[in-house]
Amino acid sequence: MKKTAFITGGTGFVGSHLVEELLRRDTHEVRCLVRSDPKWLADLDVEYVRGDLSDVEVLWTALDGVDEVYHVAGRTRAPTEDAFYEANVQAALNLMGAVQHAAPDLDRVLVTSSLAAVGRCEEGVATEGVPLQPVSMYGRSKAQMETALRDRPEMTPESYAEALPLTVVRPPAVYGPRDRDILDFFQAVKRHVCPIVGSGSARILSLVHVRDLAAGMVEACRHPDTVGETYFLGSERPHTWNEVKRAATAALDTWAVTVPVPGPLVGLVGAASDTWGTLTGTHPPFNRDKARELRHACTACAINKAQQDFGYRPSIGLDEGVAGTIRWYQSHGWL
Repeated sequence: MKKTAFITGGTGFVGSHLVEELLRRDTHEVRCLVRSDPKWLADLDVEYVRGDLSDVEVLWTALDGVDEVYHVAGRTRAPTEDAFYEANVQAALNLMGAVQHAAPDLDRVLVTSSLAAVGRCEEGVATEGVPLQPVSMYGRSKAQMETALRDRPEMTPESYAEALPLTVVRPPAVYGPRDRDILDFFQAVKRHVCPIVGSGSARILSLVHVRDLAAGMVEACRHPDTVGETYFLGSERPHTWNEVKRAATAALDTWAVTVPVPGPLVGLVGAASDTWGTLTGTHPPFNRDKARELRHACTACAINKAQQDFGYRPSIGLDEGVAGTIRWYQSHGWL
């Protein structure tokens, strides 16, 4: 049967690609929560639901008759712990409460967390069973969200994880068309500079192309064996920064000098960026929070569980993905 899906965060980078993936799969109806500007959704066949995750009555109306809920909305940059909590924890709880009220018999709720929730990891490559030891405000908010879904609220017989058919996915670093966070790196490479924290050959990271992530999210949401489970959705294997550099220089047909950046300097740059953001009223992509993640958090994850449970198979290799992303940046005047 064709599905009716409700998506939060559909106007963003990952969310808009998820919407396109659902439409490619001939989903019956796609509803997206939109505050004001539909952005990347403007030309797509979707129903806009005007409002935000603090408006419970809007959520009740939006959830009427839905089969699937994809919770993608959240903040990756914020000035305080409270701001992260409001956007990444309380908003998720608001949505779960609305689902219980308006669509208790739906097929699935897929919640998007992050590798950042793991934080420090002695194993080097995270699996779903490692303890959560986040090092950043963002990572803590995602870990708190996961815990809040499993905890039983006062005066209730069960937690949201017990009451609803929940699946949680934790993407690592995501790249692809429309992403602005990795754009700074490609701009630096175009200027013949490749800044890398530590050794370019020793430090590894998992990357996932946004189209592979979107496909994996739909597959995780629709497979019968994934209820109650958590999955990393990353690349087939982690990559070194030298591999990322080679892919970028090849796509740009240029050269770049690797500039190792000492950990303490990363922290200073992050602090300076935060100061600039305070002065200008902005939240820069690279800040003190991101600096902590770069220095201390696990940046690689294994996808074995997703492969085994629902056949997750990322199909876009690093060279192809980086080249396509750069072409998109160039065609849109971003690079």
